[in-house]
Amino acid sequence: MRISVIGCGYLGAVTAACLAQLGHEVVGVDVDAAKIELLAGARAPFFEPGLDEILGSATQTGRLRFSTDIADVEGAAVHVIAVGTPQRKGENAADLSYVDAALEALLPHLGPDDLVVGKSTVPVGTAARLAARLDEAGCGATLAWNPEFLREGYAVRDTISPDRLVYGVAAGEEGVRAAKLLDEVFAEALAHDTPLIVTDYATAELVKVSANAFLATKISFINAMAEIAEAAGADVTALADAIGHDTRIGRRFLNAGIGFGGGCLPKDIRAFTARAEELGRGESIAFLKEVDKINLRRRERMVEMVVESLGGTVYQKKVTVLGLAFKPESDDVRDSPALDVAVRLNGLGAHVVATDPAAIPNSIRLHPQLGFATDTRDALRGADAVVLVTEWAQYRSLDPVEVGQLVRDRLILDGRNVLDPQTWRQAGWTYRGMGRP
Repeated sequence: MRISVIGCGYLGAVTAACLAQLGHEVVGVDVDAAKIELLAGARAPFFEPGLDEILGSATQTGRLRFSTDIADVEGAAVHVIAVGTPQRKGENAADLSYVDAALEALLPHLGPDDLVVGKSTVPVGTAARLAARLDEAGCGATLAWNPEFLREGYAVRDTISPDRLVYGVAAGEEGVRAAKLLDEVFAEALAHDTPLIVTDYATAELVKVSANAFLATKISFINAMAEIAEAAGADVTALADAIGHDTRIGRRFLNAGIGFGGGCLPKDIRAFTARAEELGRGESIAFLKEVDKINLRRRERMVEMVVESLGGTVYQKKVTVLGLAFKPESDDVRDSPALDVAVRLNGLGAHVVATDPAAIPNSIRLHPQLGFATDTRDALRGADAVVLVTEWAQYRSLDPVEVGQLVRDRLILDGRNVLDPQTWRQAGWTYRGMGRP
């Protein structure tokens, strides 16, 4: 099929590349000329494992191209809106201006048999409003909503081999035709028995935000238990192992630490709360406000632990921060707990030296006042305290004996509870985890 993708940020670039890899003819369109130039040269403007290879192979075959000219979408049967929906400044609600602008830009180029597919995460009710705008324009195009479930670090796999597909379509023959077109788009995944849910617009919109709200709640629940464990002298990791054996609960996302971040979970649960209040049902998910508060408290607690461990002050102490991205296998520092901890420690007068395999350039743009080291050994040398806040594999596998020869004081604070306390303590380290004795 011929497909256009509007918006070539994280979601759009991955979607365009993977659809081309699956055999479709794809054009990605974005107003950012520098971004388009990078993508046209088969280079992703962000770190995502495997994406550069997919971009290279797809562009070489001629199935994938990128443009800044919206007119290049003409001839495509399916048009994917994959722009961002950031949090509005000073509010919890989502900023839908990019979604609205994308649709308006598409309108003059849509034919009567075209399908517009929304993938952006939006407040419930947005799809119905956009469908009404299509009807008003009289172009004859149809709208469907196809929420994305990409995990940073695994986005290529999640796009090519999704764990489920959701179509939000209109009622009647229009919806049937939209679903058939989407079946063609995702023929490869459907051939491999990927679960498919065909539903209405509102349900499709709620699927993504509900999933994110549930995951955020599960993470904040175990972090709340970590707070109780610290007060009671219990071990939250053993607690998570024990309750995780209950099949109704499960062990995944029960890892206590400094909490979640990134460009999705934090802003999505805030936007969900704001939309529920607009619908007059704010009390239904009022608990998400506490989920958010618990999450932010964990960052504060990590800083408190560093200060406590260094005798009550970090002033002029060298603190090595291992990790800046909000999660491993990503360079994303949006609402990153790791970067936030580094900034807070710097603000207290610590000499912070932060390192990360991928996220240093993005961190420098946001917080040039921090110290950075591209080499882990350089970052560790002479440290009074080491703080692990992003669980990259190379940090999880550090040799405590070798690291002990580099630092000034063998003090490590494990903000992700991924190190073995006994191993580090046997090597002469003071080890502190979150919610662990």
